[in-house]
Amino acid sequence: MSAKSATESKVEVITRMFPSDANPAGNVFGGEILKQIDIVAGIVAQRHCGTNAVTASIDRVDFLKPVFVGDLLILNARLNCIKNSSMEIEVKVESENLRSGLRTMTGTAMVTSVALDDGGKPTTVPKLLLQTEEEKKKFAEGLARMEQRSKERRREKAR
Repeated sequence: MSAKSATESKVEVITRMFPSDANPAGNVFGGEILKQIDIVAGIVAQRHCGTNAVTASIDRVDFLKPVFVGDLLILNARLNCIKNSSMEIEVKVESENLRSGLRTMTGTAMVTSVALDDGGKPTTVPKLLLQTEEEKKKFAEGLARMEQRSKERRREKAR
C-alpha cells in the first residue's frame, strides 16, 4: 500500500439548488447541505483508501451564511489527517449566485470516515504524504482532533 498525497484525493463538487432543496422562503435546508457534505467527504475518503468508506462522525459544522434556491452549491473537500483506518476530511462550502457571479463562503465541516474491507471491518488506509508546511499543520491539527474524539468516545462508553 503506497502513500498518497492529499492532492490525489481532493474533490470539488458543484450542484444547483432547487425548490425541493429548500423551505418556502427559498433558504436551502441545512440537512440538504449536510447530505452534500457527506457525499463529497465520502468521495475523498474512497479516493484515498480505494475501498468502501463510511462516515463515522460529522462535527464542527458551521453554517455561516444562507444558500438560496437557484444558487450553485460548491463543495471543496480535502484529506487533513489519517490514523489507522480513520480519515479526517475538511469540507468548505460556498454558494454562487449565477446572475451576479458572487461567491460566498457559506459553511465548513469536519468529517471522519472509516475505511472498510470487503467484510465490513475497519482496514488500514494508505499513509498520507505531507508535502507542504500547510499540509503538515493540517495533519497535526487533525490528529489532535481525532485523539480528542477518541477520548470522548471512551468516556461515553465508560458511562
